[in-house]
Amino acid sequence: MMTTTNNSTNFLPEKVKIVEVGPRDGLQNEATMISAADKISLIEQLADAGVSYIESGSFVSPKWVPQMATSTEVFNGIRRKDGITYAALTPNMQGFAGALAVNATEVAIFGAASESFSQKNINCSIDQSLERFLPVVEAAKAKGLKVRGYVSCVVGCPYEGDIAPEQVARVAKKLFEMGCYEISLGDTIGVGTPDSIKTMLLAVNKYIPLNKLAVHFHDTYGQALTNIYAALNMGVSVIDTSIAGLGGCPYAKGASGNVATEDVVYLLSGLGIEHGIDLNKLLTAGWYISDKLGKQPISKVSNAMRAKLND
Repeated sequence: MMTTTNNSTNFLPEKVKIVEVGPRDGLQNEATMISAADKISLIEQLADAGVSYIESGSFVSPKWVPQMATSTEVFNGIRRKDGITYAALTPNMQGFAGALAVNATEVAIFGAASESFSQKNINCSIDQSLERFLPVVEAAKAKGLKVRGYVSCVVGCPYEGDIAPEQVARVAKKLFEMGCYEISLGDTIGVGTPDSIKTMLLAVNKYIPLNKLAVHFHDTYGQALTNIYAALNMGVSVIDTSIAGLGGCPYAKGASGNVATEDVVYLLSGLGIEHGIDLNKLLTAGWYISDKLGKQPISKVSNAMRAKLND
């Protein structure tokens, strides 16, 4: 069901699902190592705040992603709540076996819309990466586990510049046909603006229904909330966010990375869109992990609310 805003040209969903990526995608880009116990506490606080989907870890080589070396311990230590998805990133069969061993609720695989990014990030072509994922998807299906697909660099690439929307659509279509129930479209370097986001979404929507798409926007150039609003108005109702804006952009020194969950929840509340999250509890979780990292949250809402409390 759709509901109109006061502006009759805009159509917004009545309800939005937040996919919290902070404990995985966010923390893996933070230099300060966080203990398994602190990650567990963060995940449990997010669940208590009403977040229904939490990307809780990844099963990748600790040599490449040291922050995720404790994922087994984290998954085994979480006090799980009913109705909450505790997801794991699994780039290969070894990773899938790790996720299976700890009873991850569902798994995720990731491709790129840029050949250069694919080569530099996972050392293979786009088509080769998709071939590598096939056995993971088949194994997940056999175990009754859902698989989520990520596509990175959907607007721009740090090596190639602009990415053609048709290229994004091609990769997304392959992941969808492979069996991914939802495709998350990531503006990895945060260069998108509403027009480029709309053009990209229209290209992907030729092959995949909007209710099977999610957006994963980085705030490198301060455009994430604007781009999310544009996507909402097209009918997208799943948004990837990161608590306290965890995870900088590794391709733009000093730039912010993932859009902050607190800022998105504030936006959704202002638009009258249901999200099921308690903002006060969410803020507390963000302050908790930011203090552990010894830094301020990269969330304007979080910092404004904390300043108010400290007045």
